[in-house]
Amino acid sequence: MLVLDEQLMGRDLENVLGGWYPGSVCFITDLRVGTVIKDDAIPSLLRQQSSATFLTINETDFWRKVAIDDHFCVICFALPDSRVREIPQLLRTSFALPVFQTKAGRMGKVLRVTQTTVRYYTHQNQQIQTLAHAR
Repeated sequence: MLVLDEQLMGRDLENVLGGWYPGSVCFITDLRVGTVIKDDAIPSLLRQQSSATFLTINETDFWRKVAIDDHFCVICFALPDSRVREIPQLLRTSFALPVFQTKAGRMGKVLRVTQTTVRYYTHQNQQIQTLAHAR
């Protein structure tokens, strides 16, 4: 399951991602309808899902700050709001890397994705690893 941050609403990303991603695609607001969801509540909501991967451009509040565990993954795209349409391609390139190809491989990781690299740390190992994008 891909869960998009609410700031990604209205960009048609759910349809673009749903066109190739085999699982479900929803917004974080779909996980707790009718309420305001603060950033610090997001890990708890993700834990309640089965192998959720959360996508955001809000790297300031999630990269090196989120309380990660083995039940979900967070992917922070280092993009300004004006470039969110690049997310589907960057996500596909990131998922092409062997360590992220499966849901099981992604769980327990926080990724920071740029145009050229993926940096990540895990629940067990806070040391940042850096990988170049698959070409």
